[in-house]
Amino acid sequence: MIQKNELVRAKGLDTLRAIAIALVLMTHYTGFVSGSPTFGFVGRVGWAGVDLFFVLSGYLIGNQILSAIARQEDFSLKVFFAKRLLRTLPNYYVVLAAYFLLPDLLKGSSTAPLWRFLTFTQNFGLEYGQTFSHSWSLCIEEQFYLVLPLAVLAVASCRNALRVGWTVIVGAILVGMAARGMAWVADGHDAFAAETYYSTLGRFDELLPGVAIAMLKNFHGALYEKILRKGNLLLVVGLAAVIATLYCVNQGFPDTMLSTTLGFSLLAMSYALLLMAALSPSSILSRVGVPGATSLAMWSYAVYLMHKPIFMLAAPHLRRMNVDTGAPLTVLLVFAAGIFGGWLLFRCVETPFMRLRARWYPSKQASESECGSVLFTAAARHC
Repeated sequence: MIQKNELVRAKGLDTLRAIAIALVLMTHYTGFVSGSPTFGFVGRVGWAGVDLFFVLSGYLIGNQILSAIARQEDFSLKVFFAKRLLRTLPNYYVVLAAYFLLPDLLKGSSTAPLWRFLTFTQNFGLEYGQTFSHSWSLCIEEQFYLVLPLAVLAVASCRNALRVGWTVIVGAILVGMAARGMAWVADGHDAFAAETYYSTLGRFDELLPGVAIAMLKNFHGALYEKILRKGNLLLVVGLAAVIATLYCVNQGFPDTMLSTTLGFSLLAMSYALLLMAALSPSSILSRVGVPGATSLAMWSYAVYLMHKPIFMLAAPHLRRMNVDTGAPLTVLLVFAAGIFGGWLLFRCVETPFMRLRARWYPSKQASESECGSVLFTAAARHC
């Protein structure tokens, strides 16, 4: 029975990962290839695919750590960090090398020093248009991977650890909201100012709803199972909440300060409802597989890294040949090129290193349940 549920859950999470990377592809195609609203409203809010990856990361990494704590197992920081690095660094360093070896083809308006990329700190002070700017989300996730296990171990050593843990989660989300509110005042009253959008303080709280779900699962099992029984209701409410929140953030409704301060956190909480639906065996999201979703989810980290430089290389050639970049066939071909590049990176770099990781650090559990088929992140990256 456990194995059946785990397979159902993985199917739902694969669908969410596939949606997340599809949104990212659409927004970057609009921004770097077509320069027009090729996908309408969906393309304008495609930036929210990264936010969905953040929520998934929060849950998957939070569940790894908290499940070990709940079972009262020894949790090795050394092993955790080693497995994280083997997951994230090989793909990242290959793409980073391409940016630095081919500066004339892939350079942006400016390039941060190499040490900033090597230490995942290039999101500090990052501006739109700079070299390898889409690595900003990796910075926030790597910083999260560093802080979360240390915070969990610190909280676990406290009296009333559960109460302290929930207080820390809620307090950290409020800190994120406050940081965005102050940034809105300081940076020109713009929800999408680079100082806010790329900021660790302005975006880290989006990982925490996923951690909260991991907390529910591992320490409030009865409540967690009761909530999961409402899978389709979670799906409907989650979809409505995501659409409403995206509209408000994109339109600055009811005003830009509120949509900046609250919007990103509310979006992450809305995605958390969809994540719960994906975890629910009774939900349509977890029961109905989308053709190709599992493969796209499996390659999604590599696709995330590779698609943008491929789009940037393709765009000037398409313009020079007067190709209609809004035509469905053109979109399909450029998307296929980005996905194929990600698949190559996955097969040639990610897969060998994941086999190496499995040999060096075999899992103590029969399966890492929701990790399913080795995925994105942010986005595999998570398992």
